[in-house]
Amino acid sequence: MRIIGGRFGGLHLTAVGKGDQGAHLRPTTDRVRESLFGVLDGGRFGQPVPGAHVLDLFAGTGALGLEALSRGAEEVTFVENGRPALKLLAANIDKLRANAACRVLRRDARRLGPCEGAQCDLVFLDPPYGAGVGAPALTAASQGGWLAEGALVVWEEMVEQVAPDGFQFLETKRYGDTWLTFLRAEDRGV
Repeated sequence: MRIIGGRFGGLHLTAVGKGDQGAHLRPTTDRVRESLFGVLDGGRFGQPVPGAHVLDLFAGTGALGLEALSRGAEEVTFVENGRPALKLLAANIDKLRANAACRVLRRDARRLGPCEGAQCDLVFLDPPYGAGVGAPALTAASQGGWLAEGALVVWEEMVEQVAPDGFQFLETKRYGDTWLTFLRAEDRGV
């Protein structure tokens, strides 16, 4: 597993080893990340990665958020509560010497709480496959004020996902047994 492009391109991330079987830790493959960032860098959804404030829910090793940081995101907030994943995440942030641009919140993504910083315009959501925790995490992010108006959400799962209330479905892309569902946060009228 490595950073695909940008200023850290080619840097190998910490090996997962046994990972966290209880939390179903399975980092997004290099191939899927490369395809995803090809879509994002191509401007298909109008949300550029450079300058983005990123929220990485169920961050695991941090591969998605760190890839965004490598490609010019301004900052990344990682949300993770699994001990093995948190160790890997910390090691990967250290490897990139990116502590100043990263914030790690050790908590359940479904209980995110209020946002205490800049709202995020790009969200990666990579929950344990089939666990039904993705929609509650998005709801928590929305209710906590974490999402900027029109934020782009990239939801990785084993099947295509339905947009929860407050989100507009954009499209899905399939890569083997991985589905990426692209959503847009709707204006909450607040």
